[in-house]
Amino acid sequence: MVIPGTDLPRDGIHYELAAEMGLWVTHHHAEPLGAEMFLRAYPGRKASYQQEPELFESLWQEAIEEQQNMKVLWVLSFRGQGDAPFWNNDPSFDTSEKRGAMISKVIRKQYEMIGSVVQDPVFCVALYGEISELYKGGYVELPDDVIKIWADNGYGKMVSRRHGNQNLRVSALPAPEDGGKHGVYYHVTFHDLQASNHLTLFPGSADFLKQEIEAAFAARANEYLLINCGNIQPHVYALDIMRELWIGGTIDTNKHLSQFVSSYYSAGHAELEELYRSYTEAAIRYGPHADDLAGDEYYHHPARQMIGHWLQGWNDRPDPRLFWTVGDVPFIEQVRRFEERLEHGIQKWEMWLQRCDEVLAKLDADDRRRAIDQLRFHGALHLSGCEGFYWLCRSYREYSEQRYPQAFVFASESMWCYQRGLHVLRDAEHGKWARFYQADWLTNIESTVYNVDTLRRYLRMQGDSPEFFKWYKEYLMPETETFIG
Repeated sequence: MVIPGTDLPRDGIHYELAAEMGLWVTHHHAEPLGAEMFLRAYPGRKASYQQEPELFESLWQEAIEEQQNMKVLWVLSFRGQGDAPFWNNDPSFDTSEKRGAMISKVIRKQYEMIGSVVQDPVFCVALYGEISELYKGGYVELPDDVIKIWADNGYGKMVSRRHGNQNLRVSALPAPEDGGKHGVYYHVTFHDLQASNHLTLFPGSADFLKQEIEAAFAARANEYLLINCGNIQPHVYALDIMRELWIGGTIDTNKHLSQFVSSYYSAGHAELEELYRSYTEAAIRYGPHADDLAGDEYYHHPARQMIGHWLQGWNDRPDPRLFWTVGDVPFIEQVRRFEERLEHGIQKWEMWLQRCDEVLAKLDADDRRRAIDQLRFHGALHLSGCEGFYWLCRSYREYSEQRYPQAFVFASESMWCYQRGLHVLRDAEHGKWARFYQADWLTNIESTVYNVDTLRRYLRMQGDSPEFFKWYKEYLMPETETFIG
């Protein structure tokens, strides 16, 4: 089973190729029935089913006709454009009753449209995010023969996901009285503009994955398992854990790790196993829950938000986009709280990488290259991001005291650290992996480098403008030259 790409051009070959390969095709919850996005098909129109039901239904009908002869698990759903709640763009849906009634109505319509064309269809409903909360509250009604798919919060915990600063953590598992068939949509990688892991290994432990998936199976969510992995290559360890859980229903994490390492490496097994286990211990804990572990996006999206808040002159107020991790406190205190966590994170990632290098030095060339790609790569990205964000925070502290040259130096340190992250990506692009990370548009390390460089240029304006020679003369020029000319 596969979702052959989300929100890709309609003239692509992805659906046809998946079908030719014999795979069952299913859909992302943001693209019910695999239909084209409304705003792409009808630019300039308001994406409101209440106002334009015929246009939505024409897209659904087209998708049904395109796929009616394929092996399809039809996803019934209704979210807004861009994978967001539909009421974000339609404020008239201001109560749970109204929202649930609309979702129920749309799902019933989709269900009937498919049933009138496809023989013995398999139906699914993604109880993701706000739909899970509405269903749990009794506001959404579903046909009896639909597989209800329960999703984790993006960080591996089977609770509702965080929306900005709202984190209700409603259980995302079927209740004992909830009949019918159930399945799981699970993330070993995620993208949420906050703290998710996209480029790097899942930061939780194997035992955490075991706990969540085995509990889901015990709650009867075992009809269907869909894993969001973004790309496979960086996430093979977590994916292999999921494979073992799906096949056997349970897992001995120690035995599995031993088998996994033995299958990938010819020597150094015990020490490599220790590195896989200790990886999760190095991750920054940014909140009170077991799943509040920072992935690579933690060093980039909040950092870019911080720079934007700073350069727009809003330093006298907190940045509300950061409340979810550092709280509703003055901006300088938000920065300080990040700095404190990052300083601790640097120490832990440095220690893990040092141990990693000691182990890698004992391996032969092939094993060492594989271990660099599958282990060291992830720690190096964490450390470069962690250090880059730390020096950014230090730069703001100096700026707030009007020590602009020092702020510039620390911003430069930040940029150089983030640039090391780009070097880590490029080093991993060897052989068949050439240009593999070129499409880093989600974590987007390159964007962070540009943002910090913009900050550096702004800081040069604070006392070194217009000739941009004063600081050089004051701090770099030999004293014997400073009074000449």
